[in-house]
Amino acid sequence: MSDIRKRNGRTGTTYQVRYPSAATKTGYAYATFKTRKEALAFVESGRAREMQQQGPEPEVQTVPAATNLWLRICEKEGLNGREPVTTYTLKNYEYRAAFIKEYRWKKSLQDLTAPDIVAFRSWLLHKGISRDLASKVLSSFQSVMKEMTIRGVLPHNVAAGVCIRSDARYREPVVVPTRKDVFALLSAADALANSKNQTIANAWRRYRPMLYLAADSGMRPQEYLALAKTALSDRGVQVERAIEGGGTKISVPKTPAARRFIELSPDVIDMVRHYADKFAPDSQHNLIFPATNGGLQSRRNWQRRGFNIACIEAGLVETVDQAGELVEQPKYRPYDLRHFFASVLIEEKTNLKKIQALMGHTNIETTLNVYGHLFPDENSGKKEDQGMIRSC
Repeated sequence: MSDIRKRNGRTGTTYQVRYPSAATKTGYAYATFKTRKEALAFVESGRAREMQQQGPEPEVQTVPAATNLWLRICEKEGLNGREPVTTYTLKNYEYRAAFIKEYRWKKSLQDLTAPDIVAFRSWLLHKGISRDLASKVLSSFQSVMKEMTIRGVLPHNVAAGVCIRSDARYREPVVVPTRKDVFALLSAADALANSKNQTIANAWRRYRPMLYLAADSGMRPQEYLALAKTALSDRGVQVERAIEGGGTKISVPKTPAARRFIELSPDVIDMVRHYADKFAPDSQHNLIFPATNGGLQSRRNWQRRGFNIACIEAGLVETVDQAGELVEQPKYRPYDLRHFFASVLIEEKTNLKKIQALMGHTNIETTLNVYGHLFPDENSGKKEDQGMIRSC
């Protein structure tokens, strides 16, 4: 029996029809509509029963056809009953799908074996793209094969277990600004906000509280640029939305763990609230830090016109070799203030689970992989260094 469920997600309100289907692993398939009227029409017309009786997709015989079907499912239905993906995510999927369809598949979809998937992996690794991109393309292909399996197009997923580890063996640790450097950065923001040049002072009336908030909260730039005035309280800030990767839309955070409350220093709360109440332009999304026209502020503009200027003012620059020419550039990026926040938590011996929650990490492994090198060795200095093998 079919039923209709109302869904409120990143793409707005939709209506999802769940109907029995022998072609899926769960025994149900889903169709999503923009209005309840369309969903009712789908059910009452008997279309759900027709789709139930059709079983697996008969036209899907090749990998490119399966990939195209997967893209349509991502856009219209959502994978395995989840919400349809955002426009930005769909474009990323389409980019990865182009690699899957470019490869010369010598067999039909149903005749593929594990060695065929390994051959595709080898092709990706020799194609001249980054290992990280190759890993993402193979991950999307895994999703294609999984979706074809649960829809009954394939009896089992022959791609399961074939993957690319994108992490380097000797990955360099993240760049963590020192307390001294962060204080120099904040002092530079203070000086710029009090500049005799009114144009500079006006710009830093907004950039200064942004810089202080970033250092005091550990939020991602896409989170504090999307921050609503209602998210600020007398104790801190509630992170509940972010700017999508394309930079033009506000959405919910990418994972449930990214929804979190962060306590702030009273001075920072006062500074941010003062700007929000007195100077923030009116905006459709009730933003604390909108652009001057009330729209979304660009992360690139914030870094180029704000953060980088503060780095230069504070003397936080480094000389690098670019195409044989020595040039100076800012020593840090806005995201590095997030690493500073984590380093302070570790220095203050904050509980690891709390660090994970404050950073918005879904898995504690992520916290350890990124910041594990910052944790002190509790046994350091407690015994003479004699090695692991020593005489009795």
